[in-house]
Amino acid sequence: MHRLFAFMILATMIGFPRAGQAATLKVCYDQWAPMTIFPSDGAPERGVVIDMVDQIYSSHGYELEYYEVPLARGLSMVADGLCDMLPEYVFSAIAEKGFVYADEKTFAYITAFVVRRDDPWLYNGIQSLQGRRIATGPGWDYSSASLAYQSYIDDPRNSDFIEVISGYDDVVDRIFTMIKENRVDQYADNELVLQYVLNQMNLNDDLKIIRPGLETKLVERPIFSNKIPDAERQKLIKIWNDGRVAVSGAAEEALLDKYGVRFKD
Repeated sequence: MHRLFAFMILATMIGFPRAGQAATLKVCYDQWAPMTIFPSDGAPERGVVIDMVDQIYSSHGYELEYYEVPLARGLSMVADGLCDMLPEYVFSAIAEKGFVYADEKTFAYITAFVVRRDDPWLYNGIQSLQGRRIATGPGWDYSSASLAYQSYIDDPRNSDFIEVISGYDDVVDRIFTMIKENRVDQYADNELVLQYVLNQMNLNDDLKIIRPGLETKLVERPIFSNKIPDAERQKLIKIWNDGRVAVSGAAEEALLDKYGVRFKD
């Protein structure tokens, strides 16, 4: 307990630099390539959204400090004030306790499915999911793209057909392998993620992306800790809002091109 208390004091103090020091922005994020990526030896890239966050806040004199953690842990760290922000979280009109959303979204994603290449299945509403083995991750929320789809996943009557795959940084990769090996049938995600993972795993001959996907776009926004003093939190949110508006058009396309993905028309 003493160690935890000391760590929390230190984490709080990091957000209040002395005169002449650059402010530090503590950023929690999970693996959701190519939007957010855990770097590794020989692969230092952190993803489209992290590049955007770095570009926006470093231009205002902030030094960014990253914590690569699973989503549930990142949300907890933001709520506890151990991180100032998490750059992408599914938007809900009812904000959860512990954080507030920025006004400007990171992206609004088209949600598609990935299945085996020889699978003739097409999405035609919730009834078309009957008997399908569906993969997802712990705490992942599709409700902004389709409340009916999220309700289907959450319904205990469908639990035999829902595979919740947990892990640190390779959940989506493992889901793709499971689909290829006929252990599950399908997975829904941001279309950019599906494009990227298919290319990275060289699975375009084995798997395919199915469109149309879920009914509406998956809207993601940054969240900021309620533990940050109000004035500082509002400043951070304004920097994001103004910066995200500025990163549009060619600037946005350049970030996507770096990771070999594009929004489909």
